[in-house]
Amino acid sequence: MALLFLAALIGIPLIEIMVFIEVGSEIGALNTIIITVVTAIIGVFLIRIQGIGVLMRARATLDRQETPVNEIFEGIFLALAGLFLIIPGFVTDTIGFFLLIPPLRRSLAAYMARNSNFVAANIRRPGGRTSRGGTVIDGEYEVIEKEPPTIEPTDKPNPDSPWRGEK
Repeated sequence: MALLFLAALIGIPLIEIMVFIEVGSEIGALNTIIITVVTAIIGVFLIRIQGIGVLMRARATLDRQETPVNEIFEGIFLALAGLFLIIPGFVTDTIGFFLLIPPLRRSLAAYMARNSNFVAANIRRPGGRTSRGGTVIDGEYEVIEKEPPTIEPTDKPNPDSPWRGEK
């Protein structure tokens, strides 16, 4: 996994530089920069719109008292799309725009939801049992505080009172 991360960390910028050089030589450096900035702006706008849609679907799923697993993974893919669109480059912009296609993103989210160990370990089973085997007990409680002690009036003078004539 670490080698894959290192390869991506080194490989993606190298590929982006190569594509920048090729595109820049065809359409010019200024046009290349303008296209890169415009794709980032369009991508951020699309992510805002689609992100609100995913949040609304997640809210509806929670209202039905279901776990919004697919919506969580869709949100993760939208965040990745935003990251790829903000990073300057044509390859990362292409990946980001592919992640903005709703059917593709939903199918990826459904695949991740089916094959994720985290989700499988935390889904509640009927009868209040989780797949880990623990029992969930639902209940209510009430905090009962002790009443403060009451002071009985006395007829004897209090020698410790700053008011000497007080009884």
